Amino acid sequence: MSEVSVVPPASVVLVSGGSRGLGLAIVTDLLANGLKVAAFARTVTPELTALGEKYPDHLYYGSVDVNDARAAQDFVKAVESNLGPIDALVNNAAIGQDSLHVHTSADHLAEIIRTNLTSPLILTRFVLRRMLAKGLKGRIVNITSICAQRGYPGLVAYSATKGGMDAATRSLARELGGRILANSVAPGFFASEMSAVLGQTQLDQIVRRTPTGHLTEPEDVLPVVRMLLLENTNLNGQVLVVDGAASI
Repeated sequence: MSEVSVVPPASVVLVSGGSRGLGLAIVTDLLANGLKVAAFARTVTPELTALGEKYPDHLYYGSVDVNDARAAQDFVKAVESNLGPIDALVNNAAIGQDSLHVHTSADHLAEIIRTNLTSPLILTRFVLRRMLAKGLKGRIVNITSICAQRGYPGLVAYSATKGGMDAATRSLARELGGRILANSVAPGFFASEMSAVLGQTQLDQIVRRTPTGHLTEPEDVLPVVRMLLLENTNLNGQVLVVDGAASI
């Protein structure tokens, strides 16, 4: 019988885009559950600063643009010095889209692809190399979107990047051979800044066709992210949809 490879629960988690919205909620939840957390975003919000004051020994944070690979890599090294080796990564940083494809400039298309797909893959590569070099097992959680599985007008490039991250998740799971568990969490639309681009009419339509009768809230997603980071479930290479069955 082959030896069963068990990946231990995460202890030091890096969260990109952790200063507001779902990212901030993930950071808050993980800290409340006793984990050490590192978070970066382009702008450090007062809410993230307040968490830093509340958890001075468990939270390391800073202002870093995920598209600045050198700055992100320097941040990772600083996290290791302050909190210890990173054994889990939550790729949450992303930008939205609010324009039809024919009205989206080539420069903005490139920005969306770089922020939502290229830069997270570069960050993942860097973190993985350091985890593997240290002989660690670990976990990756990519925050994607239901847009990767269903079509919505005005979100062509955004949807393509989220679909790309879901595809990368499956290949990472194969490539890493169970030493690193890689999964995606695909929330439905939040009643927040990311869903505001759809307009009220589209949001009302989504609510009407959602069996649970409400849009996804960050609190719906937190237990799933926490499970993927902490529990021994044998989930690997999967995309877990959290949308109240709106997409089925």
